[in-house]
Amino acid sequence: MTYTWDFHSVWQYWDLFLWGLWITVVYTLGSIAFGVAIGFATCAARLSGSMILISIARVYQEIFRCTPLLVQLLWFYYAFPLLVGASIDNRVAAMLTLSLYVGAFYAEIFRGAIVSIDRGQREAAAAIGMSPWQSMTRIILPQAMKRALPAFINQSVIQFKNTSLVSVISVADLAYMAAVVNGQTYRPLESYTLMAFLYIAMLLPITQAADWVERRLRVSD
Repeated sequence: MTYTWDFHSVWQYWDLFLWGLWITVVYTLGSIAFGVAIGFATCAARLSGSMILISIARVYQEIFRCTPLLVQLLWFYYAFPLLVGASIDNRVAAMLTLSLYVGAFYAEIFRGAIVSIDRGQREAAAAIGMSPWQSMTRIILPQAMKRALPAFINQSVIQFKNTSLVSVISVADLAYMAAVVNGQTYRPLESYTLMAFLYIAMLLPITQAADWVERRLRVSD
């Protein structure tokens, strides 16, 4: 049996694909921005020396790193409202979950990069009269962020792909729109192939840029 491809019927819904792609980009960039803030706060708590803050940060990280994102999305949308006694918009649930999820990974990336800096540099900074804050912001963080960049970019690429899961709570992202088009045209092969192509078209340049950055950093070291 030979299959006859028919992208024409699917492409008539190009506006839905573009809108879904736009929503995917919005959720990706938004969750990355919130995730960076959460990641830095969690990283600071892990390095604070306070057992209370360290324990809270570790519990948060382990919960979000050790449960599937799909489970988290379903929990925040269907179960969390029962705890707070109020409904939660699916778009809010999606952004909240994506941000908390990626923030847990960013926190470990930032923490690992910071602790990888030789302790002697902190001691040298203290010896010339720098405060801990000055040594962190002027000496440690610039080096640490350089080391963290490849892992950060890689995690951000994964985050772009993770946004496809928000379709399970009816957020109109690219995956959701592909399903809508399939429901209208009954052309699943074309609908989901076009969806895959759009993901590749967006992510391939980013992954190539990440490889270039990593090579440049390796040379500069």
